[in-house]
Amino acid sequence: MPVFDYDPPDRFVAGAVGQPGARAFFLQARGQGRITTVALEKFQVAVLADRLDELLDEVLRRSGGRAPVPAMAPAELADVGPLDLPLDEDFRVGTMALAWDPETAQVIIEAQEASEDDEDDEEDEPPLDDRPEPAVLRVRISAAAARAFSRRALEVVAAGRPPCPLCGRPLDSEGHICVRLNGHHPGGLSA
Repeated sequence: MPVFDYDPPDRFVAGAVGQPGARAFFLQARGQGRITTVALEKFQVAVLADRLDELLDEVLRRSGGRAPVPAMAPAELADVGPLDLPLDEDFRVGTMALAWDPETAQVIIEAQEASEDDEDDEEDEPPLDDRPEPAVLRVRISAAAARAFSRRALEVVAAGRPPCPLCGRPLDSEGHICVRLNGHHPGGLSA
């Protein structure tokens, strides 16, 4: 099982490439002269950012405010730069895990490679014992860096197509058939 370990990375960010509606999302860690880039879905980026904030809020709450966790992302840690090039995908993320290490006051983020178990195509699969172990990206960052990561990740997700005010699904430039309107225009029905 290849483990891409960064403790801590020089840079850890979420980013997207492409036009809204056709973007590819990535996590990227850089440090010690190497870069690891993993692909994931937009919703995974959003969930990771939300869960990071929830984890940090819980650590702060349980410590009675004594834990070294900022309530908001420090402005000096904002990273608005593009993803590092070349953009070589090391693997596609299946599952992710978060943890708080109280000894080092760091957040641990693990992104594990999607396995065949994550996919529906189970024909011609090798026996469980013959499957290679999935790759893992493991990153240890400070609470402040985690807040900054979360903020950027949420901005990356929000930079896509605007949501429909009624159903929340993305609006396309070609139009949108809203399930909440049952295909009808607002105000199109009269009593």
